[in-house]
Amino acid sequence: MTEIILASTSQIRRKILIDCAVPHRAIAPGVDEAPIKAVMLGQGAPHAAIAAALAQAKAAAISRLFPEAIVIGADQVLSFEGELFDKAPTIALAAENLNRLRGRTHQLLGAVSIQIGAVEHRAIASVATLTCRDFSDDFLADYLHAEGAALTQSVGGYRLEGLGAQLFAAIEGDYFGILGLPLLPVLAALRELGGLPA
Repeated sequence: MTEIILASTSQIRRKILIDCAVPHRAIAPGVDEAPIKAVMLGQGAPHAAIAAALAQAKAAAISRLFPEAIVIGADQVLSFEGELFDKAPTIALAAENLNRLRGRTHQLLGAVSIQIGAVEHRAIASVATLTCRDFSDDFLADYLHAEGAALTQSVGGYRLEGLGAQLFAAIEGDYFGILGLPLLPVLAALRELGGLPA
């Protein structure tokens, strides 16, 4: 089998692959996302295209170092009323973002780029639509206290696999895609490219 490298140190992406017994190693791609986002936003690029460009850049950074490996690059952006959200650097900003999302609908736009030798062999997109319930101020305060610094690790300030599920009234989309790695199409691509048995 061809070696599989995840161009990410995201704990949830690693857990998704580990839980379904995909042998891999994870390497941080070291890509500075800010300039890519700034240029593409300045050009009026769709938010989904920004996610795809970030995934491609991450995969390419590792694929150039390990040209024989199958490299998985992944990214996800949150689109809310025409605005692109970044990960909140502080709990206070995460709280502000959650207040804005309260009772409203947003989209998580995911992208995966699977490369060999810095050539993209598969591009996978995922779209999820999430509607936050009109949670109370008391619930939000308790949620912020319980989650703490973890709020700064996801673009929406929530982990759907944990307490964050209680923020929502409705969710449409692939569960694994929401977590950051649309698993079934990724597994299909890995089988086709020789990383997993068919």
